[in-house]
Amino acid sequence: MCFVCTGNICRSPMAEVVFRHLAEQAGLGENIIVSSRGTGDWHVGERADSRTLAALTARGYGGSEHRAHEMDTVDFRTNDLIIALDRTHLRVLSSLAPSPEDLSKIELLQTFVGSSDDALDVPDPYYADDLAFAQVLATIEKSCAALFNQLEPAIRRKR
Repeated sequence: MCFVCTGNICRSPMAEVVFRHLAEQAGLGENIIVSSRGTGDWHVGERADSRTLAALTARGYGGSEHRAHEMDTVDFRTNDLIIALDRTHLRVLSSLAPSPEDLSKIELLQTFVGSSDDALDVPDPYYADDLAFAQVLATIEKSCAALFNQLEPAIRRKR
């Protein structure tokens, strides 16, 4: 599974860390590979934004080992599910998908909590303050929990 945002330094690293934590808490950490990518190459090789790391740390998560990566068509082969953090990412990913099968792997994170059309995007906190990062993390936690609850039975069957 791969979470995707713009630069892979704010939202998608948060989602990667939160989802991995949920899997580990359920004793399923070894049964799933979780990663994250960005739609562009602006931050490749960089750590997550310091505000991302601060928000994660404040909620008891790690994340300091994260380094940004750009989404590539190879990522479609190595992931069963690709989760876009907003509709812009969804459009970019749809244009990158090498095949109809790969296109079917793409989902929007907020759909797992049943969000209405006007709340489908996880807001980008990059140009905002620390509070925005904490709020985005709370949104991601809720959405990742809903996603994990939906996937958990299938992950357990694969054990």
